[in-house]
Amino acid sequence: MFLRLVFILFLFWISPLQCEIPECKWNNRDGVPCIMLKGTSNTSAYSTGVNKQIITKEDIINSGATDVNDVLKMIPGLNVFQSGPKGQQSSLFIRGTDSNHTLVLLNGIAINDQSATQGLFDFGQDFIQTIQQVEIYKGPSGAHFGPSAIGGAVNFITAIDYNNSVGVSGFNEKNNSIEGNYTKITENGWHLNFKGSGNQSKTNSAIADGNEDDAVQNLSLNFNTEKWINNNLKFKTNFYSRKTDSDYDDSATNERGYVVDNRFYAFQTGVERSYEKIQDTLIFHYNKYDREYENGGYLDEFNSESLVTKAERKVKATDKFSFGYGSEYKYNWAAFEDRGSYNASTRGYIDDFAVFGNIGYKFSENTILSLYSRQDKHKTTGRNYTYKLNLTKAINKFEFGATHSTGLRNPTLYELYGTNNYGHKGDPNLNPEKSETNELSSAYNFSDNAAFKITAYQSSIIDYLDDKADWSGYENKTTDLEQEGLEMGFSFKDKDQTLTLSNIFSSSKKTDGRSQSRRPDRTYGLNYTKKFRSNLFGPFNINYDYKHFGKHIDYDDGDTKVDSTDIMNLSMSKKIYGNIFSLSISNLLDEHYERPATYSQNGRKLKFGFRKLY
Repeated sequence: MFLRLVFILFLFWISPLQCEIPECKWNNRDGVPCIMLKGTSNTSAYSTGVNKQIITKEDIINSGATDVNDVLKMIPGLNVFQSGPKGQQSSLFIRGTDSNHTLVLLNGIAINDQSATQGLFDFGQDFIQTIQQVEIYKGPSGAHFGPSAIGGAVNFITAIDYNNSVGVSGFNEKNNSIEGNYTKITENGWHLNFKGSGNQSKTNSAIADGNEDDAVQNLSLNFNTEKWINNNLKFKTNFYSRKTDSDYDDSATNERGYVVDNRFYAFQTGVERSYEKIQDTLIFHYNKYDREYENGGYLDEFNSESLVTKAERKVKATDKFSFGYGSEYKYNWAAFEDRGSYNASTRGYIDDFAVFGNIGYKFSENTILSLYSRQDKHKTTGRNYTYKLNLTKAINKFEFGATHSTGLRNPTLYELYGTNNYGHKGDPNLNPEKSETNELSSAYNFSDNAAFKITAYQSSIIDYLDDKADWSGYENKTTDLEQEGLEMGFSFKDKDQTLTLSNIFSSSKKTDGRSQSRRPDRTYGLNYTKKFRSNLFGPFNINYDYKHFGKHIDYDDGDTKVDSTDIMNLSMSKKIYGNIFSLSISNLLDEHYERPATYSQNGRKLKFGFRKLY
């Protein structure tokens, strides 16, 4: 481990190419420096082949989103399935892949819980108020971020917000939240930022016919610091904490299930260095999960810890050629304590050392080739490689792209060493899941503000991990998974309005012909934001969102079918004397619907909000 850390430090501190140090330009706001380093993945200066979409803080506010699920639903091609209303277990399916094929990152570092079932990330945990930006990557992203990104990746950014504010929202005693943000720049150049939020909600039981209240409480804290050592060197730290207590229905037929205490902590520190043609990043990251489930007088505990060290360099060598390289070391540890009928206790660890690199070559002004590659050496699965090759070409107003990529998912600590009170036993001899994906895209730019894009993809996953027939553990299946789809979208944006239209066809099946559960074959939608200017009321914003979710099965046996659903949301916001007033209505038509079978979703919800800016 020591030698690997030394190697990472060496990669970062080796002498850079000879080039001038640029002067750091300052923004309009006094004391706020420029952002000299941008991007969160190991991409070259020519970031082609990266299907990346960004949701900003402004987008989140304008949409009326109340939690992470609401934010992710804004992106076409993402399907969010929540087992009941707010606070219940939520899963994300990108392009028909499994939920455990989505890598979740916090400021560019993976935070999937290794002690959770198959490493699933629970998107039902609410921490939207402390998020500054969300990045969504569709398609295999293992060459960018590492294993588990077979379907894609979601990166939550908790950068400094220089708009000091305090806000409250809610409607009644069953749904309320408070948030605050404070930033101070000290005389010696430290940028200090504090964010905090608290949420309390009571909703109907997750069970469709249940009558009890399922309560959830959430407290999130975030602390950021930055200091510019000189014009090209910046020191950064981030501390994030989240605590969630919730009633968790343990099945689709039992509304009185678990009481869950879920705590997450993350600390990250590092430096960023920028020259005229070189960008360096060195990061140290630590996170910890503590989860407790109380059910029937028994208290089950699941804990995991992760340590990550990462160094990366990006170089724009010439106007035509760029490259990047780096290394990453991960150490993960987990413990499992089940005090039910099996009364089992196990623990284990894994480590992973990776080196990665990329090149980008600009053949002409309109033709760019990019190659990304990564090698991971894992404790149990050994050496494995992933790569992505992309070619893009522009002809007048048309753009064409072709991508071939591979993906990798190593077994989690739960799959390798975990236990539960149903008799599950881990297997340290499991093989990794591997994928191969082909993607073709075409876009037509009507203008600088309007574009139409169509993307076709085909993907296959071999050795995928699933439950054994007797639920005693996991095994690598002999049948493969096949995904294919067609994504069409139109986007328009100017200073006053934004319009997005999407129409997506997808299929996700096993090679034996069975469709996978919770994968609608078609989704389409419309999202429209408009800034109005009224002589009577002054300027205000309106956002309208419509989504159609197609029919799907809920279990692999194909016997449980779920009808299609149409959902509309409406939100309005207005700034008065520097303060923001908002009103949002979710499920505008008060539709009674289910996404997972037998789990009810929220009916019409009205929410008022007030945010005071300082």
